[in-house]
Amino acid sequence: MSTANVHTLIGIGAYLLVMIGIGLWYARRSNSNIEEFFLAKRSFGPWIAAISAEASDMSGWLLMGLPGVAYFTGIGEAFWTALGLFIGTWINWALVAKRLRTYSQIADNAITLPEFFSKRFHDSKRILLAIAAIISLVFFSIYVGAQFITFGKLFSYIFNANMVVMVVIGALLVLFYTLLGGFWAVGMTDLIQGLLMVSALVLVLIFGIVHAGGFAGVAENLRHFPRFIDFFGIATPDMTDGVQKVVNGAPLFGPGANYGFLTIVSTMAWGLGYFGMPQVLVRFMAINKTSNIARSRNIAVIWCFIAQIAAVAIGLVGRALMPAALTTASASENIFTLLGLNFFPPLIAGIVISGILAASMSSSDSYMLIVSSSLANDIFKDIFKKDASEAMVMWVARITMLLVTVFGVLIAISGSQSIFRVVSYAWAGLGAAFGPLILFSLFWKRTTFPAAVAGMLSGGLMVVLWKNVIAKLGGPFAVYELLPAFVISCLVILIVSLVTAKPSAAIEKEFEAAKTAEF
Repeated sequence: MSTANVHTLIGIGAYLLVMIGIGLWYARRSNSNIEEFFLAKRSFGPWIAAISAEASDMSGWLLMGLPGVAYFTGIGEAFWTALGLFIGTWINWALVAKRLRTYSQIADNAITLPEFFSKRFHDSKRILLAIAAIISLVFFSIYVGAQFITFGKLFSYIFNANMVVMVVIGALLVLFYTLLGGFWAVGMTDLIQGLLMVSALVLVLIFGIVHAGGFAGVAENLRHFPRFIDFFGIATPDMTDGVQKVVNGAPLFGPGANYGFLTIVSTMAWGLGYFGMPQVLVRFMAINKTSNIARSRNIAVIWCFIAQIAAVAIGLVGRALMPAALTTASASENIFTLLGLNFFPPLIAGIVISGILAASMSSSDSYMLIVSSSLANDIFKDIFKKDASEAMVMWVARITMLLVTVFGVLIAISGSQSIFRVVSYAWAGLGAAFGPLILFSLFWKRTTFPAAVAGMLSGGLMVVLWKNVIAKLGGPFAVYELLPAFVISCLVILIVSLVTAKPSAAIEKEFEAAKTAEF
């Protein structure tokens, strides 16, 4: 290993030691009881709630997947995806956050999303809880695998190391501090990681623009690539066996393609996913005071705007500076890393590149905790062993984290190398299964228990069906699976609610109380 690589590794290692230290610091506090371990006893302040929600949401996709799309096919898909996510972030905080915070406490102090659904509809048989927990387990395990792909790609690219080994090491590091510190460790590390992510993005972008000769230099270099900076078009790299052709140091492109209205709507549908993302929704439930939600919303929206603009721009600047450096869709996701290594001394580069680790760790720890809480608290305790002690529940949670880690590692080394595509599938599954039901649960009193079950199942199953069968028909069917699945779930909830008996007086009373409650 070269001296430069050693210095880079020292910078990354220093960051990792800080994260592990935070896990150790919060270990005693988080292990005091179940509510503390899974929800930090609803004591997050506005900064922790806001930044940890966004950091856990964006994942390694923000620093690798999104810049990679912009680098490979231009601004079209990356911009409309980012815009959809930004709008979704704002609406979610403005519409859902306060109501979910109050309703989850009124609904017998629900501390997980599946538990909220179950208690919201007075589901004595725990049918909703079991379905929601299983859906969380399936799609979050895929999500965890996507984050481990990030670890592997990062370290194998920098140090030319074996990707499988790097995936395993990264997985063990996240597992270690999440096991120790629970939700407090997750929240505090996500706060630090969120700040590091946005700082790294902005820093790399500024240096990139300067190296390219300013905005004019970037535009001049990119104008040679057809449709590359066209918001309503998409560049089409000229490929042979999955690799872009390069002649005399210049990458070759086809004439490009139109990015039509249906495609734009489909891409912006990413924003719908926010209404069903447990890693974000659980932050709403953990805020200490409802009066802090407006401040949290402002922090989250500003963070999201800066981070996503910078991520898309880095992909464009990277193509302008190093047009032929990365010639496959998978390799293009290393553009942030490549720029960081070229712009900064090795030690500083290690710290900057840790922004990618921050993005992945802030997401994978949240996903692991949510899955473990679903299995341990929602299935094991509420269904199979209602007299389980808190210590037993937390041990089941830890064992679940270990199993999810193993499954995530298997996904990461299975050959699915595009972070953007793996994340998009899991995002659609969670968004369509939970998103419509969250909105109906919080804002329509007439929503019934049978409709909740039907809506959740139809949304999750439609994502799988659309992705693997219907979308292959092409034409108008080739849209992002989240959009049709979300719409179908909404229709199912609406229709089934209208044809089934209205909710009980007790459920309606809780609904009315949640509308005006303050905590």
